[in-house]
Amino acid sequence: MSLPTKMRALIQRHDGYADTSTGPLIEDAAPWLELTEIPVPSPAEGQVVVRVGMASVNPSDIHFIKGEYGQPRIKGAPAGFEAMGEVVAGAGAYAESLVGRRVAFAASASGAWAEYAMTDARTCIPLRPDVTDQDGAAQIVNPLTAMAMFDLVRQAKAESFIATAAASQLGKLLCGLAKDEGLPCIATVRRESQVEMLKEKGAAEVLVTTAPDLMERFAALSKTMKPRVMLDAVGDQTVADLFFAMPNGARWVNYGKLATEPPALTQLGQLIFMRKRIEGFWLTQWMRETAMEDQVRVIQEVQARFADGRWSTDVTAVLGLEEAMTDLPAKLAEPDGKVMIKP
Repeated sequence: MSLPTKMRALIQRHDGYADTSTGPLIEDAAPWLELTEIPVPSPAEGQVVVRVGMASVNPSDIHFIKGEYGQPRIKGAPAGFEAMGEVVAGAGAYAESLVGRRVAFAASASGAWAEYAMTDARTCIPLRPDVTDQDGAAQIVNPLTAMAMFDLVRQAKAESFIATAAASQLGKLLCGLAKDEGLPCIATVRRESQVEMLKEKGAAEVLVTTAPDLMERFAALSKTMKPRVMLDAVGDQTVADLFFAMPNGARWVNYGKLATEPPALTQLGQLIFMRKRIEGFWLTQWMRETAMEDQVRVIQEVQARFADGRWSTDVTAVLGLEEAMTDLPAKLAEPDGKVMIKP
């Protein structure tokens, strides 16, 4: 098929990094994004162009457009890391073989908050027909991170684990995994209203981080459940306090920075005398370092879980490109669901 020469896109208004840490929310889209018309990208060898069906908005996207992510912005380039759609053009034998396929993809060459996006053909994930568009659009960042980090829990032979910010989409996926695998998850949330929902999703215990008896409750759970891995998206003082109350050999695995203020690490001697560890997890690095057969295994399991209903994507709102400019900040502030962009 012949492609149009122009497309609408939400482009970035700044280059590089910013010296800020303000969290994954915005009060106004206009300082960071602009809706405009730009050329449709042309694929180089090994690349495909995808007509975007639906794109997800993740915390990493917001950190990125604000210059707070692990890779620099490019002024004038479309934003958006993750989406699904139909491959409409490709360069090279494998890329051309994907034309006409419905795929999930990470937009490595041209962002996904646009009518068309470009990416490396080898990173596209052909979608099963029984996976919905909204699940397909959220197929990579949260599900692959959840599966990969759950493997860390398995490898640690932990008796239980902690998931912070567990009312997030990724947190709910982790609770479901824990339930299916029979590995107790201690979930943390900020609101009492989220407790029952997470127990229904599979959490064995749910702690409210604003409760005055948080540390007393956790001390009792730590003695009986012995959580030795904490999967953390927050990175605040409460998380640090929980970590220092965990048993010998505990691992704090941070994969997000929802908090804007860094914690004080008050008991660093535990890293020496209790064999505790603090480390980071970045899905991009995991994909670079993990053997292809292991990635395929994880991807197949993710699709199976969405297809049979064990996992689902909770959606707060689906916005067009114009609506994203006006409504994205308010919709991102709503709890417990994901915002999608449908160009």
